[in-house]
Amino acid sequence: MTESQSQSQIQNANSASQDPLDLLDGGLKILCYPNPTLKKKSTPVEIFDGELEDFVRRLFTAMRINKGVGLAAPQVGVLKRIAVIEHEGKSYVLINPKILERKGLQESEEGCLSFPGFYADVRRAEKVKVETRTVKGDTEILEVSGYVAKAFQHEMDHLDGKLFIDYLSPLKRSMIRKKISKHTGE
Repeated sequence: MTESQSQSQIQNANSASQDPLDLLDGGLKILCYPNPTLKKKSTPVEIFDGELEDFVRRLFTAMRINKGVGLAAPQVGVLKRIAVIEHEGKSYVLINPKILERKGLQESEEGCLSFPGFYADVRRAEKVKVETRTVKGDTEILEVSGYVAKAFQHEMDHLDGKLFIDYLSPLKRSMIRKKISKHTGE
């Protein structure tokens, strides 16, 4: 995919809907498993402009309306390395993020807006140091721990086409897939 093709994904997402009701959630539709887009790897953001700022704002809106803590661009069908996270009043924007360092371990329950109603215990690093870009293109280093570190890792996994159920045992993964199949008829 060329940069102009991937930039057009952001533009298309920004102009996809003119329905006033859709604008309440940023006009972005959250994809649910087993949508194949969720398993695709995202490409880096190279153009830092008003289109990107608008898309990030809409990603936050969709996340908040759907009562999420984080949301990654692939979850709304845009294969770009962009994610947003908000916890306890603090907002984070991750663009082209890279984990520089991991420390410790934590294991706790996770859910995902792309798996409504499904939760499972997942083991992740307790602390992470991440290099990311801002919407203006500046590089910044973020160090987070606990719940926020878990959210960073979860959303960054989406950018690589990895889902939280990929961390589960084959039996647990199969049980979730069967429940989803029953519910969606797929």
